[in-house]
Amino acid sequence: MKKFVYLLIASCFLIAPAVFAETAPPSSPKVDTGDTTWLLISSALVMLMTPGLALFYGGMVRQKNVLGTIMQSFIALGVITVQWVLYGYSLAFGPDIGGVTGSLDWIGLRGVGLDPHPDYSPTVPHQAFMIFQMMFAVITPALITGAFAERFKFKTYLVFLILWATFVYDPLAHWVWGVGGWIRELGALDFAGGLVVHISSGIAALAATFVVGKRKGYGEEPMPPHNLTMTLLGAALLWFGWFGFNGGSAIASGSLATSAFVVTHISSAAAALSWMIFEWRYRGNPTALGAASGAVAGLVAITPASGFVGPMSAILIGFVAGVLCYFAINLKMKLRYDDSLDVVGVHGVGGTWGALATGLFASKTINPAGNDGLFFGNPSLLAIQALTVLVAWIYSFVVTLVLLKILDWTMGLRVSEEHEINGLDLSQHGETGYSF
Repeated sequence: MKKFVYLLIASCFLIAPAVFAETAPPSSPKVDTGDTTWLLISSALVMLMTPGLALFYGGMVRQKNVLGTIMQSFIALGVITVQWVLYGYSLAFGPDIGGVTGSLDWIGLRGVGLDPHPDYSPTVPHQAFMIFQMMFAVITPALITGAFAERFKFKTYLVFLILWATFVYDPLAHWVWGVGGWIRELGALDFAGGLVVHISSGIAALAATFVVGKRKGYGEEPMPPHNLTMTLLGAALLWFGWFGFNGGSAIASGSLATSAFVVTHISSAAAALSWMIFEWRYRGNPTALGAASGAVAGLVAITPASGFVGPMSAILIGFVAGVLCYFAINLKMKLRYDDSLDVVGVHGVGGTWGALATGLFASKTINPAGNDGLFFGNPSLLAIQALTVLVAWIYSFVVTLVLLKILDWTMGLRVSEEHEINGLDLSQHGETGYSF
């Protein structure tokens, strides 16, 4: 045993120079300080979205589960950050292998320094681009938690985070954004994550509802949100952070970042209004939860299109998103699946609409590096967008289903009935959200 320990220590010393050899080189003169400032601020804005999501979800569950729900989002900052540094970034953006994945050449961020990268970050340090993309990787699996809120084992969730990021998020990110990725080579447009973030998480949430099952008492007893003021605060933080999410995806300050910033706000506002109007019409009251959900739906829908469309297109995208997502979450009542916090209806449906809308409204006038959509004389883009949506749906659903089945067989997905009744705060974390 001692020999094994000594051998292990010696191996670490031998490997360490290769893994940790990447010392920070002097900043290159090619670095644009304005672009770098904007990208770092955007990274901070996107990081804030994960705590915002925690509050958004936390307010919608019952009081006994508020901490457990918040913790599922919050801990993703820790787990995915480490995964991204060790190998996730290399899988997603490393040198291409057959259009399917990145290599492990950048494992441990080896070779990811402070000089610009000609393909990903021509005017900003490579590490700035890396950490911006890290924040996307963090929030995406956290979005899924809304589907299985109030009943999922925390220790199983930690393993699920790592597996899902490795086998779903990282490959999709490479396909869509990585140099050589096959969806990128196909000509599909996804400015800030319609496929990579929202469809992947929304459809993974659908798979999770089938495997995890319904909450105890679902459809038989009321399960109202316990703190809608918290939810509205979370929605406001998401709206605020989304300016970095979409605007930062320009990877430079300037006209394209400005356009993405502007249309992001317009779409969210239009969706909040359309959701409220239709809810008022069909339910008799314009609810705060509805307005918040509509705003998020508009943000989701504009995400893939934000770097390719103008203000009037953004109004249409947002308005339709509010209506579609409103009816989608009402449809779950008829289909009787328990998507606790409406991840499928908002992110799955909203992301799908946004990706297809990009194929309708994209214009080279907004972004010459993009393409024209159907309404600007190029129907082929819509066909490409539809194909990639279908691929993202199938891939995310199937792989998530397999991962959850394996975890269910090995670790178990659900807490016990007693723990579910008592709440996740006490059973999983030994504390309560409120003490009066």
